[in-house]
Amino acid sequence: MSRLTVKNAAEIAKMRAAGLIVRDALELLGRSAKAGVSTLELDAIAAEFLGSRGAKASFLGYNGYPASICASVNSQVVHGIPDGYKLREGDILSVDIGALKDGYHGDAARTFFIGRVADEARKLVEVTQECFFLGAAEAREGRHIADISRAVEAHARKHGYGVVRDLVGHGIGRDMHEPPEVPNFTDARIGRGLRLTKGMTLAIEPMINMGGWQVRQEANGWTVVTADGSLSAHYENTVAITDGEAEILTL
Repeated sequence: MSRLTVKNAAEIAKMRAAGLIVRDALELLGRSAKAGVSTLELDAIAAEFLGSRGAKASFLGYNGYPASICASVNSQVVHGIPDGYKLREGDILSVDIGALKDGYHGDAARTFFIGRVADEARKLVEVTQECFFLGAAEAREGRHIADISRAVEAHARKHGYGVVRDLVGHGIGRDMHEPPEVPNFTDARIGRGLRLTKGMTLAIEPMINMGGWQVRQEANGWTVVTADGSLSAHYENTVAITDGEAEILTL
């Protein structure tokens, strides 16, 4: 991971442009994700869209990753590799996508409903999104990383959900992953974490499981799934620390 960077207004403007491409790509993918559509087809849609906006897929080739998006279905937490799997009525699909434009990255994720889903699945997705916004509300100059983590964790646990501990959010800018790490949980060993300053840019990304927090990696070396087979949801945005409320660059 590269060094921590604080961005100036011109750099944040470039990240905002990349972030809006990510936002638009996710909106397109949300409309396209239907029963009978394969995750590989969604990957092709994303790749074509990013190219049409003069952007590159941040994920493609990253440490050897073979696709433009991560497409994680049901018990897959993150890093699902698009393939021939055709989405089914009742699935939930987490799509994570990054865009590189003019030297800067935007990164965001959404979990989509495929047709009519079970009430418990809908609640999980909604609570995961709420976790993000509660965490983002703490992303203010002078506060600490742990303030974000605490807000996410408390809301998830209030609903009886597991908060993934093996994967965390991150800084972002010229590099896809920069310091600092942004956990969705608190830990005495981590402490308060870094103090937030204006110009820092973070990818805050709650990954919340219906069951326990434990996960495992599949044999492909990428896809992470819940250890107990329970559903998982993911919601992420890139945010910039300002002198007031954080600016969400991917909304």
